Amino acid sequence: MSNSAVFANARKVEQLRAGDVLFHEGDMGEEMYGVISGTLELSSAGTPVTRITEGGVFGELALVDKEPRSLTATAATDASVAVIDRRMFLFLIHETPTFALDVMGSMAARLRAQTAVVPR
Repeated sequence: MSNSAVFANARKVEQLRAGDVLFHEGDMGEEMYGVISGTLELSSAGTPVTRITEGGVFGELALVDKEPRSLTATAATDASVAVIDRRMFLFLIHETPTFALDVMGSMAARLRAQTAVVPR
């Protein structure tokens, strides 16, 4: 089952307008999100880090380490996002192992993007 299919069947969905802030850097978080449609921009201290599009996930660090949000999530376009709480997150990991790999892959990609060294 693809992430898009998982998110389309989510119990809770939030509709965002372009420019809406879903969460701020430093906020505590108890949910992660999956993009059903549209684009979200993740930024740190006002500097864009990456964009997340349909099928992508973000906000998962809050469920993994229970620390404050490391980035701000803003709708770059009108968007629809599935809201995934810790209970659903654990269920998805258990029932859909590829979901866990997708989440780890997106975390790794953002970490690499944030720590990339510019060649001299």
